[in-house]
Amino acid sequence: MTADPKKSPSRHDLGRVFNEVPELYDRVRPGYPDELFADLVTVTGLDERSSVLEVGCGTGQATRSLAALACSVTAIEPGEDMAALARRRIAAFGNVEVETSTFEEWDDRGRRCDVLVAASSWHWVDPSIGWQRAHDVLRPAGWTALLGNVVVRRPGEPEVYAETADLHERYCPGDPGWGHPPLEDVVRTTDGGWGPVGDPGGLFGPPIVRWYPTVQWFNGDGFADHLRSLSLYRRLDRDVREPLLDAIAERIRTRMGDRASRRYLSVLRVGQRAE
Repeated sequence: MTADPKKSPSRHDLGRVFNEVPELYDRVRPGYPDELFADLVTVTGLDERSSVLEVGCGTGQATRSLAALACSVTAIEPGEDMAALARRRIAAFGNVEVETSTFEEWDDRGRRCDVLVAASSWHWVDPSIGWQRAHDVLRPAGWTALLGNVVVRRPGEPEVYAETADLHERYCPGDPGWGHPPLEDVVRTTDGGWGPVGDPGGLFGPPIVRWYPTVQWFNGDGFADHLRSLSLYRRLDRDVREPLLDAIAERIRTRMGDRASRRYLSVLRVGQRAE
């Protein structure tokens, strides 16, 4: 049996699937380029006196870069195992605290921050609560920064989904989630607004948008492990997911020379709190 493609799992349920595989998630998920954090500092004025709230820190991919800026960081993560691994990963930093909670349920105890950061996590937050809460926990003139990695492709470049469409259809027919990533040049044209995460209304000013091309390279087994960390694959029953991913790994070995790329545009969207 597969997950029913006609049903939309809740944010709460899907947002916790990563807690099943924290070590794998930490090993295969991409981080964010240094240039992104340099731009974040330039736009928001972050310095060692600033306080940052990170929403959905995972195992700390972005947290480590934020900690290196010497600002005070409070990172919240709903998955207990993910949060525990994040604490181990940032143990060398004395300026970071990791708390286990969803953003919607987080007890702020009256704390306010200068910058709220969400790295590939804001889509798990209920927009009917999240935007107002973000506005409320920020100090006047504070900033919200949404970071992400958008999977893209380039014309004429071998691409895993194109090479494995038949396998996806064989093991999980009719799933609407399968499909080729968009072209990089097309994604670069989507500079308007906050992206696919809802509309904050008048709570924040228009976002500043920056793009950063990045790429990961995998062998077949590594690419399969990367897919194991994604919610689209984690919600499949194991007896469907594992044969599918084994077949994908074998296809990469036999048709792609055991070398496959995962190309991204990392994106920074930063907007200032409206008064």
